[in-house]
Amino acid sequence: MPKYIIERDIPGAGSFTTPDLQIISQKSCAILSDIGPRIQWLESYVTDDKIYCIYIAPDEAAVRVHAEQGGFPANRISRIKSVIDPTTAEN
Repeated sequence: MPKYIIERDIPGAGSFTTPDLQIISQKSCAILSDIGPRIQWLESYVTDDKIYCIYIAPDEAAVRVHAEQGGFPANRISRIKSVIDPTTAEN
């Protein structure tokens, strides 16, 4: 199943407290539970004004449904084509 990276513009995201992030995570998980196993949240990265989320989903539409139901912005959704890391440079 494809992986997607979702870019969410959320001003001040880097200032969210642990309880703030917990509430957001709980809401996301509740919606994912309702939608069913066809979409999975793997992890997210919080920066100053954005949150980048990695999802496994059958298509971009499923990611958008999750975002709409949660009231989360999904400013950009990109399908991940490849993953590289330092070991990619090895022979």
